[in-house]
Amino acid sequence: MKYISEFRQHDLAKHLAQAIAKTVDPNRHYRLMEFCGGHTHAIFRYGVQDLMPDNVEFIHGPGCPVCVLPTGRIDNAIQLVEQHDVILCTYADLMRVPATGRNNLLKAKAAGADIRMLYSTQDALKIARDNPQRQVVFFAIGFETTTPPTAVAIKQAQAEGLQNFSVFCNHVLTPAAMQAILDAPQPVAIDAFLGPSHVSTIIGSRPYEAFADRYRKPIVIAGFEPLDVMQSALMLICQLNQGRHEVENEYSRAVTRDGNQKAQALTSEVLALRDSFEWRGLGLIANSALKIRAEYAEFDAEQRFEMPAIQASDVKGCECPAILRGAKKPQDCKLLGTVCTPENPMGSCMVSSEGACAAYWSYGRLR
Repeated sequence: MKYISEFRQHDLAKHLAQAIAKTVDPNRHYRLMEFCGGHTHAIFRYGVQDLMPDNVEFIHGPGCPVCVLPTGRIDNAIQLVEQHDVILCTYADLMRVPATGRNNLLKAKAAGADIRMLYSTQDALKIARDNPQRQVVFFAIGFETTTPPTAVAIKQAQAEGLQNFSVFCNHVLTPAAMQAILDAPQPVAIDAFLGPSHVSTIIGSRPYEAFADRYRKPIVIAGFEPLDVMQSALMLICQLNQGRHEVENEYSRAVTRDGNQKAQALTSEVLALRDSFEWRGLGLIANSALKIRAEYAEFDAEQRFEMPAIQASDVKGCECPAILRGAKKPQDCKLLGTVCTPENPMGSCMVSSEGACAAYWSYGRLR
């Protein structure tokens, strides 16, 4: 299959592994943060880490939108359905993310709340059309990749006059999170970044250029297949050896320097920057998330309903916040594989299909 099987070839993987082994400086340690959870899963699913020299380390980053959503926003959604009797629509990954008191959306649904899992924003619009007597709220999450569909849904709702549709907007932005990791009071030692794949198809590689220059950290936009990750790691190692800190694009079959300008324009028309937003594990980050513009305020669930800011903590003993900022690895969490499993998750990193803990569990790294 084009663009899949050719990026999983054993012989090419062996050749790349040999090239990396010849290129690394045995006297230094290479710490490469893969931002996307998709990269983390590719690394463990295909054994990429096992093909690396001992002095090349992958550090797992916060590139999982479900994982970085703070507990308080899940609490907001549960209060919304319990107090206002709305139909809440969201993606399946969110259903089991722990909220306060070991509650979650799935338990709220079992208790009688009208919470529906869907595949796209168009499903949420259809539910609003089919239930004109009920308020329908779409729980929107994701990085820059999923913001255009949310913007389209809001514009469609306005065009159709859907007065019973609104969006609980929780879209977050990638470059701000990368900056927050390096600006932390006790920053994690990171030498270079594997830049996100799908996010970069929207925003392009240009936004990372100022970041790479300011922090003097190489960035390579990497595809999700195992050979993509290996080639990107080799490119980063070469930059580090040569003392360069540039933005390079390994994923050129999908990413351009300027990205998808039509999608960017659509997003900018409907959504605007928030002053600050809380990320699980990273805290409040300025200009790191999006809100609905005043021109579309009638479709903003935070304006339509009373939704106070909720400060909530994670499950005691759960290391998910530290894992998301790269300070710890899943095996450092005492709950992993004991009380915390995919069937009984204590933190969002075990719930999401892009979570680091889920990757360790799914591909036998823990066992």
